[in-house]
Amino acid sequence: MEQDLNNLKDDMIAFIEGHGMKRFPGIVNEDAAGVLWTSPEEDQLDSWKDFVELAKASGVTFVTMRHETLEAEEVDFLVDRLEDCSYLTDEDVEEARWLKNFVGKVGHLELGFPCQGVMFMYTISTEWYENFERLESTADDFEGILIDDDEQES
Repeated sequence: MEQDLNNLKDDMIAFIEGHGMKRFPGIVNEDAAGVLWTSPEEDQLDSWKDFVELAKASGVTFVTMRHETLEAEEVDFLVDRLEDCSYLTDEDVEEARWLKNFVGKVGHLELGFPCQGVMFMYTISTEWYENFERLESTADDFEGILIDDDEQES
């Protein structure tokens, strides 16, 4: 898999527009009833074309499209959060710092289309973006833990 999905994003835009469809830049709420597209591992990079063709065959005139580009501020904020978590290893912080290599790159793409009250979704992410999300989730989890050192000393 490529480390930057920007070219794939451009291909998706051209393919969608080539099918006479519009793109709606939006985020599909997690609360929406949805079905996630699955494809065999070896076919994942091109299966988005089948997804777009299915949207067209379903009679919809647009697909939602979202992409995530890693920003330097996001990485810096994540590193700061992880450094403040005393329960994490130095490897986690180093992994977060390593993400600076991907600043400015597209790591996640998402397509969707509505049909009969259900959102059909296609997503693809790079491995580094999945690591970024995992580290963010870890930081969120540890920020929610409150430890009262005063009680332990009593």
